[in-house]
Amino acid sequence: MGNVGGVSGANRLKSQVVESLTPLKKPLFHLWFKILLGLVLLMLCFTLSSGSLTWMTSPLQGHYHRLLNWTNLLEVPFSNKIHPSPTVNLSEIEETTQSHTELPTALPTAAPTGTLYHQAYPRNYHFIMNNPEVCKTKTPFLILMVPVAPGNLEARDAIRQTWGNGSVVQGEVVVTLFMLGLSEEADVQQQEKLQQENLQHHDLIQSNFMDTYLNLTIKTMVIMDWLATFCPTAAYGMKIDSDMFLNIDNLVIMLRMPGIPQVNYLTGMLMWSREVVRSMGSKWYVSEELYPDPLYPTYTLGMGYVFSNDLPRKYVDISISIKTFNIEDAYIGVCMKKLGIEPISPPNPSQFRAYNVKYDRCEYSQIITYILGSAQELINYWTDLKRPEPPC
Repeated sequence: MGNVGGVSGANRLKSQVVESLTPLKKPLFHLWFKILLGLVLLMLCFTLSSGSLTWMTSPLQGHYHRLLNWTNLLEVPFSNKIHPSPTVNLSEIEETTQSHTELPTALPTAAPTGTLYHQAYPRNYHFIMNNPEVCKTKTPFLILMVPVAPGNLEARDAIRQTWGNGSVVQGEVVVTLFMLGLSEEADVQQQEKLQQENLQHHDLIQSNFMDTYLNLTIKTMVIMDWLATFCPTAAYGMKIDSDMFLNIDNLVIMLRMPGIPQVNYLTGMLMWSREVVRSMGSKWYVSEELYPDPLYPTYTLGMGYVFSNDLPRKYVDISISIKTFNIEDAYIGVCMKKLGIEPISPPNPSQFRAYNVKYDRCEYSQIITYILGSAQELINYWTDLKRPEPPC
């Protein structure tokens, strides 16, 4: 009985030990199960992330990401809409107008995403300085849009003293506006100076894209968007660089000539069958990935081209489906080709000129455009041209 009692006691002790360990085994099992589950999830996440990386670097979706990495200058729409420099505090930059969100009715009105939208699509950006009333108080016959760097006050003042000074030319209303982006060196003080300048002259339009050479296509498309949105009643528009001499009288005379189209009209110095520059050392380099064709369609040289004011909206709408590349005038040529419209040679092609060897008063009285070397040259030539004596 004692042995039996002893065995029974041992069994009871064993049973107690087993019972005391049982509640420990369950959480230990759960712990190992969670660890195993975590490892499985980790492996699954790694697999999915690898697949995502493959998707991001695919030719279609990764196209503009690679361009962004290549230039390190193009701004990423919506994810970094404002100047990335920490010296800029946009809460201190007063917006003079709200962002216009008008989109083609066939497209979603939500924030642009996906392959339909890209860096050059102008409605990816919004205006932080504006003069939307310019075309409400008067209907311009011609509106001159001048892309210029934010810090280039000298060029703006020279234009204001010369070909951008007249509000009525040859009996027609002419308006001159300057298009600016955000400078890499911009700070709050510079923005305040620009706002003061705009309060004085009422001729600055500023959008929140990065104002760099490689972003000229963005700048041009934002110009087109502004015209389509805020000045659709103008008869003609001109995109003209800030280093140009413009004989505005001759331009208005040309546009009033019989037979000049009022719709689907683009003219200037025409470029035919221009080869795409593939040399990576050139500032005009465009990769085959961005533009695969070896030749550009016919386009007008970007120094200064004139268009009927129905075209800006068409450019904006068609640009949704056209890949971005950094040659802005050729990009407009691609838009024209996509629209099925041919640029037209001006009545007198010799009036649109690029570089000159030296100033000649008689010659400058007959041309429309010339590229200059400095703002002071513009003032000097203009002052001389406007002397009362006959130029020739």
